[in-house]
Amino acid sequence: MVALKLFRRDATKSGVTEVTPRLAEVEADVQGLVEENMEALLGVRFLAREYGTGPAHGGRIDSLGLDENGSPVIVEYKRGVDAGVINQGLFYLSWLVDHRAEFEHLVRDRLGAPAASQVLWSSPRLICIAGDFTRYDVHAVREHRRAIDLVRYRFFGSDLLGLETVASVSGGTRVNGQTRRQTVAQAAADVQDTSMAELVSAVDEALLGLGEGVNRVERKTYRAYQRLRNFACVCPPQRNKLLVYLKVDPKEIDLVPGFTRDVSGLGHHGTGDLEVQLRTPRDVERARDLFRASYAAA
Repeated sequence: MVALKLFRRDATKSGVTEVTPRLAEVEADVQGLVEENMEALLGVRFLAREYGTGPAHGGRIDSLGLDENGSPVIVEYKRGVDAGVINQGLFYLSWLVDHRAEFEHLVRDRLGAPAASQVLWSSPRLICIAGDFTRYDVHAVREHRRAIDLVRYRFFGSDLLGLETVASVSGGTRVNGQTRRQTVAQAAADVQDTSMAELVSAVDEALLGLGEGVNRVERKTYRAYQRLRNFACVCPPQRNKLLVYLKVDPKEIDLVPGFTRDVSGLGHHGTGDLEVQLRTPRDVERARDLFRASYAAA
């Protein structure tokens, strides 16, 4: 974001004017804007602001939310660079994990019982939004076994907000390539078809290979591939096809019967309005441009 230059075309289209990036006047300006638009900006449903952690703990969480996969999310904000934002967020994240019932009660009150029953405690997340981060911050999050996103913001003019993911880690235990492939192949274990298992593995390789900061979240009914937000959801393989849901507007592409389908307004597992049906490795190659478009949108 620091290197990004933004220009506005003049009304006469005879020239351009640079829109100078700037930080917020106060931290609350960033917090208020993100909370009002949290689902659109972060893929997170807003739950609470300045949530108190009780007299014994003595803290106040900037924002609490629930992401697209049901993972609890803490969002902490800093106007500029603050070396303490990560440790502060981890302090609150530890409290949250120890107070699961309280969080689920909050979800039940704000979003209803179904959402509360599907909270995914295997990967609670911390999102830090700040004016900038140091290389030490980036290194620190990669050493933690927690799901952490560092997001740099900038305001441009009076009506534009830019967000850039500086670092993103999924948390948990790191595994080597062989272990990861074995885990992916297990998703096709119920389908006694080697070609389908290979298809699942090929899709996994394609989605994880789109760029840095891709995290994979396991749910019972789908596997989500996530940057700051989900960009692909892969359902368990069927007998002869694999369904992938992408964050691509179906109205902006030419739909191909038997390959792509508009599912906006239709119930399905995972997130995304474009369904892609994969049957062979060639279909994976055909879908790569759609994968890239969804990744870019996230």
